[in-house]
Amino acid sequence: MADHTVKAFTEELDALTQEVARMGGLAETAINDSLSAVARRDTELAQLVIQRDPKIDASQREVEKRAIKLFALRQPMASDLRVVLTAWRIAGELERVGDLAKNIAKRTLILNQDEPIQLTRSVERMGKMASAHLKQVLDAYANKDLQGAITVWHADDNIDAHYNSLFRELLTYMIEDPRMISSCAHLLFIAKNLERIGDHGTNIAEYIHFLVTGEEIATQRPRADADAE
Repeated sequence: MADHTVKAFTEELDALTQEVARMGGLAETAINDSLSAVARRDTELAQLVIQRDPKIDASQREVEKRAIKLFALRQPMASDLRVVLTAWRIAGELERVGDLAKNIAKRTLILNQDEPIQLTRSVERMGKMASAHLKQVLDAYANKDLQGAITVWHADDNIDAHYNSLFRELLTYMIEDPRMISSCAHLLFIAKNLERIGDHGTNIAEYIHFLVTGEEIATQRPRADADAE
């Protein structure tokens, strides 16, 4: 009987982790499709991203339900407790990633009503960086890859630097051509959403560090400019 109980517990933990992985796949798809909608001025795809967001929300609720059940019935300890806590926390991050992808899609619907703007390509490049960031950290979670998570954690500075550069570029564009202020403002909001997606990926990397080591990661990342001083 004891063996059956242990086996059942292991299966429940695995099911929880798999649900987080499924949710991660939905979030990745939402980001990639929202970026494609921006690049291709695809109104139909943008609407589809918005329509599919409730699936991500439902997946988060499923993770929470499974986690609460495990807490109530299994009272997990040590590494098992970290598995449950990490799954719950990552699900929260992924739900917010889904919301950000939905926000990008909503901005795309507005952008598509105006003339195309060249700087959409710069936003697309930043988006690919943020999407890759999320994929790498979700792979690290699936494999309990501590080094992979730390690599993503350090790489967030690249997304921040790209955002700062794009911010300055868009401001210059608005100053030189006031007719583009509205479109550039929407692109700024999209870029900010992408920067925040990068932040959520970094948070997930920190949770993976806790999952694998049982310890919190340092709160401050080394900055490239600090190293140069």
